[in-house]
Amino acid sequence: MSQPSFENTDIAFKSRSDRDLLKAYWLFRMIGMPWLVNLGAALLKFAMAIKLPVKWALRPTIFKQFVGGESIEEAAVATKVLDEYGIGTILDYSVEGKEEEEAFEAVTQEIIQTLNVAEGNPHIPFCVFKVSGLASNKLLERINDRQEKLDPDEKAEMAKLKDRVSRICERANEVQKPLLIDAEESWIQDVIDRLAMKTMQEFNKEKAIIYNTIQLYRHDRLEYLKQSHQIALEHGFKYAIKLVRGAYMEKERERAEEMGYPSPIQPDKAACDRDFNEAIRYCIEHNDTIALVSGSHNEESALLLTDLMEKNNISVNHPTIYFAQLFGMSDHISFNLSNAGYNVAKYVPYGPVKEVVPYLIRRARENTSVEGQTGRELSLILKERKRRNS
Repeated sequence: MSQPSFENTDIAFKSRSDRDLLKAYWLFRMIGMPWLVNLGAALLKFAMAIKLPVKWALRPTIFKQFVGGESIEEAAVATKVLDEYGIGTILDYSVEGKEEEEAFEAVTQEIIQTLNVAEGNPHIPFCVFKVSGLASNKLLERINDRQEKLDPDEKAEMAKLKDRVSRICERANEVQKPLLIDAEESWIQDVIDRLAMKTMQEFNKEKAIIYNTIQLYRHDRLEYLKQSHQIALEHGFKYAIKLVRGAYMEKERERAEEMGYPSPIQPDKAACDRDFNEAIRYCIEHNDTIALVSGSHNEESALLLTDLMEKNNISVNHPTIYFAQLFGMSDHISFNLSNAGYNVAKYVPYGPVKEVVPYLIRRARENTSVEGQTGRELSLILKERKRRNS
C-alpha cells in the first residue's frame, strides 16, 4: 500500500473552479496577516455591537470559505461536492455564546435535527455538538469544580443541561449515528469530560456512538487519554475519541497569566506534536477497543496514521478509524486521503451569518497563529493554478 501524496494538487482541487481558487488565494493572503485579522475582528465586533449590516461582506468571502451555509439545507448543497469525492460531512451547528434558556433549548432541537437528517445517510458519518451551546458558561465554570456548592437555581440549570445532553445522545443511539462531543476551554472541560464518559458508558456498550474530544495542546491530555481508556475497559464499554491539537491556545495562556495559575498549555509546538503523535500510536495499538477520529491538519500526523495502519494490517477503510479536517481548509489532505480509500470527513459548520461570527474569527486567527498553515494553503493553490495554466 503506497502512502497518499499531499502534493497532488490535481486531486486536492479537482472540485474547485479557477474562480474558486482565485478567491481562496486572496482570502488566505489576507488572513495570513495577523494585524489585518486582529483589525478585522475588532471592526466586525464593533459593527455587530452597533447593529451595522455585515452579512453582505461576510457571506461571499470568509463565510463561504469556512461555513456550509445558514441552514442544514444550504449545508447540504455546499457539501454535494464532498459527497461526490467520497468525503463525509460532519454537521456542526456553530451558534455559540448564548446565555438564555430559550436559546439553549433551540440549540438542542437543532442538534437533534442534524441527527434526524443524518439517519441512514452514508454521507454524514457523524454529528457533533458543544456542551457550551446547551448551558451558560457561568454555570459550566461553577460545576467544573466539584467543590463548588450550587444554589437551588444552579442545580435546576444543571438538571436541564443533563436532560439536554441525554436527549441528544439518546437520539444518536436511536438513529445509530456516531456523535462527537467537542472539547472546549480547560476551565469548563472537566464537566464536559464527565458528561462524555457517562454517556459513553451508557451508549457505547456494543459500538462507538458517543465520542469525546481531547486537545493535545494541553500537557496533561495524553495521560488523560490512557486513564480514560482504562476506565472504559474496566466498565466494559467502547472508548471513542477524537484527537485534535486544539483551538483555544492564546485564550488559555492569557487567562492563566491573568489569574496566576500554571498554564495548561504545552511548552512548545514540538511537545504538542509529540503528544499528538503518541496519542495516535496509543489508539492504533489498542484499535480493538478504541474508535478513533484523527482531527488534524498536520501532514506528518496524517502520514503517521496511514503508516501505522499499514504496519498493523488495518484496512484503509476500517470502520472505526476516520481522518477529519475543517471545511475550507487542508483539502490537499482530505481529498488525497479519500482518493486513496481512507475514511475522511469534513467538519461543516452552519448557522445564521451573525451567529457564526465567533467561529469565523477563531478560524481566521487559527490560520494566522498555526505556523505554516496559511503559507502551505497558498503555495498549493499557486501550484495548482500554475499546473492548470501550463
